[in-house]
Amino acid sequence: MKVLFIGGTGLISEAVSKLTVEKGHELYLLNRGNRESFVPEGTKVITGDIRDPRSASAALEGRQFDVVVDWIAFTQEHVRADIELFRGRTKQYVFISSASAYQKPPEHYIITEDSTPLENRYWQYSRDKIACERLLMEERERSGFPVTIVRPSFTYGDTMIPAALNSWLHPWSIVARMRKGRPVIVHGDGSSLWTMTHNTDFAKGFVGLLGREEAIGEAYHITSDEVLTWNQIYEAIGEAAGAKPKLVHISSAFLISHDPDLEGGLLGDKAVTSVFDNRKIKGLVPEFEATVPFREGIKRTVAWFEAHPECCTEDEEWNNRMDAIIAAHAAGFKN
Repeated sequence: MKVLFIGGTGLISEAVSKLTVEKGHELYLLNRGNRESFVPEGTKVITGDIRDPRSASAALEGRQFDVVVDWIAFTQEHVRADIELFRGRTKQYVFISSASAYQKPPEHYIITEDSTPLENRYWQYSRDKIACERLLMEERERSGFPVTIVRPSFTYGDTMIPAALNSWLHPWSIVARMRKGRPVIVHGDGSSLWTMTHNTDFAKGFVGLLGREEAIGEAYHITSDEVLTWNQIYEAIGEAAGAKPKLVHISSAFLISHDPDLEGGLLGDKAVTSVFDNRKIKGLVPEFEATVPFREGIKRTVAWFEAHPECCTEDEEWNNRMDAIIAAHAAGFKN
């Protein structure tokens, strides 16, 4: 197939790009050309800015694709522009939504695509994704726009050390804290359940959806079937780092009271037990199976960082913020 990825070099998409090429598809990436080292061999890069309609239209003039995937659409404005740009130009348009769009907290801890409502009053990011989904489904009903929706949950790979609380720009920070014996915050008592998915596992399910007529008008989440507590997740990170982590358990409410920006990522996502039923994606893509357990995947990630010392940077502002919250929490107990 002839496939276009808008983006295609990010944390999740770079693994999907590699597998798409390995499967023999003709892959094009439309992006600004800022992450050339993450472009797999055999991929054709189209330089353009999807946020600039003139730039994108000029870059894609005269081109048709079997599949278009937008990895970086976050708002209805982005989706409307895509509808206009790709109407009649592709047989399938895949929108990357988010599993955080599901109801928080859910009525049932096991999440399915067709019975768990889309509702998140804690995180604007998720509400924007929900609005995008609804707009696309309305367009599907109105004009037949060939949309498929995919909802990743917490997906990681070589360049991301996944934790509920870590520096986004400097993810090595949490490993550095553990190795230095500095305390690491875990929200709540660490017993809520969560799912971590390696990007190579996600890619297997995702590539299996491409070009599938049965997937048009449908939504799928693609996650591992391994269910872990947050305590187990942090202990696995520590094991990969070669350090016994000093875990400090602090309620989400206390964390948010000291840093309101944490509300979306905690109450709107990671503080809520989430276990995903993957029968829908497996029914269409029976070869999909997540085979990378978190303890193995996170060891690969730490090894990648150690092989790229220029990426082993620490976020001192984040470190100071964590230290301040821990100190405030300890002072509250003393009082």
